[in-house]
Amino acid sequence: MENRLNFAKGNLRYKTGNAVIPVSAGHRLIVHICNDAGMFGAGFSGALQKRWQKVHDEYKRWYRGQRNFKLGMIQTIHVQSDTAVINMLAQKGVKKASSKKDIVDYDALEQCLSKVITIAKEFDSSVHMPRIGMGFAGAKKWSKIEDIIKKTLIENNINVTVYDLPE
Repeated sequence: MENRLNFAKGNLRYKTGNAVIPVSAGHRLIVHICNDAGMFGAGFSGALQKRWQKVHDEYKRWYRGQRNFKLGMIQTIHVQSDTAVINMLAQKGVKKASSKKDIVDYDALEQCLSKVITIAKEFDSSVHMPRIGMGFAGAKKWSKIEDIIKKTLIENNINVTVYDLPE
């Protein structure tokens, strides 16, 4: 006998806007990829730092303490009563400007997003992000990252919005 169970799934939406200013009702998690080299402030992390200095300061404190500071780990920083930022360690070091190398650690990204599920469910949160990994981490194919997002967050009924900055 075939067992047919229908599980609700989250939605994956794409929106023009800025992930630092997420648009949705309820609690929001802003997730982004960080490197494991203690460098913070370029690209999207710089935009987060400009809006909430606390996000930078907590990342640096985490890095200096080295407690659980390794690929696959996350750090949650509550920045407003309805918003938290999650630093995800899923980038191996930092690349030189001239390098074309992809330094996203896809296994670490999946581990990070799997941890985000627990937090999203705890706070009944939606998840907001830029196209993670596509900037300084040098990912070549968004589809690879999108598949990980679907496998983790969407399959666990978490609503995700991916923001593209206006041109």
